[in-house]
Amino acid sequence: MGSLKRRIPEVAGISEIFRVLGDETRCRILYLLFLEELCTCELSEILGISTPAVSHHLRLLKALRLVKARPEGRHVFYSPADDHVLSLIRVAQEHYEEEGQLDAARTERKVSRGGGREA
Repeated sequence: MGSLKRRIPEVAGISEIFRVLGDETRCRILYLLFLEELCTCELSEILGISTPAVSHHLRLLKALRLVKARPEGRHVFYSPADDHVLSLIRVAQEHYEEEGQLDAARTERKVSRGGGREA
């Protein structure tokens, strides 16, 4: 039992990463940044949310070193800090798809938006 108790600190801080990744908008931002380096205004346009909202999400992601910033003139471009975050998202996505949850969630969103009917 003592050896297990000594190992608990090994997971310190991990829950904070999952808390931040638990927000769908932040997951979308990270996913987009893995596809292409983007600035705040581009993310705002793609996601359909305000620039201040995007900045807030990026600030949280940057604080956990999940994204990095590259200033260029009047803009700041963001990209993933490393590939570990993409691995987390891909594993979660695989798990979600494996359980059939992704299709169910997509159908549920479509129905709730009035874009489809339940069978």
